[in-house]
Amino acid sequence: MTGIERYLKCTEIIDCDTESIKAKAQELTKGLQSDREKAVALYYFVRDTIRHNAYAQLYDLNQYKASVILEAGNGICQQKSVLLCALARAVGIPARLGFVDVNDFQLSESFKQMIGGINVFPFHGFAELYIDGKWVHASPAYDIATCRRKRFVPVDFDGINDAKDSRYTEDGQPHIEHLNYHGPYDDFPWDEILDYYREWAAKLGMAWDDLKDAGEQVRESKSWGKG
Repeated sequence: MTGIERYLKCTEIIDCDTESIKAKAQELTKGLQSDREKAVALYYFVRDTIRHNAYAQLYDLNQYKASVILEAGNGICQQKSVLLCALARAVGIPARLGFVDVNDFQLSESFKQMIGGINVFPFHGFAELYIDGKWVHASPAYDIATCRRKRFVPVDFDGINDAKDSRYTEDGQPHIEHLNYHGPYDDFPWDEILDYYREWAAKLGMAWDDLKDAGEQVRESKSWGKG
């Protein structure tokens, strides 16, 4: 499979052929004619209805499957981007994954503990949708409720212009700075991500198991991480 077709295929993780994914995609795009209109509808569903959960399970591959994320109704940036790709593919819009290391100046202290005590978050996820002959960046990570609570600038998507995370908060404070781009990917690169995390831990002078265990302890202490 070559060219644009590879970004329409169903995979174990981007399971766009699952009945729940197909049904939701059809429901959200009913009556819409253009790919751009459909992409916008799918984006805002993922951005706002699937809540951002910084303490979602990180090390269980099954938790990244689009149909699982849809049922859970929450996820981190990577999981929400997988779901957006699956919904787009389900209605014939080519979609792929991208990742970028980011300097996130607004990370909570508890989340920083999960990633080695620093502001730099590796492999922050987003989607790219192929609309009207070009790839458009779509970052659905932060739902509108989270943005309002934390005074983040919501990422709006019109299907024409790149929708990237804002560099500043509504109060003018630094927020997201893009550092190192990874991608694109036609499927979720689980093994590559884990290898990168291990290298990341080594650069921080930490054993991988220690960093992972510390992160899991923080996650389990949060209400969203329990059950």
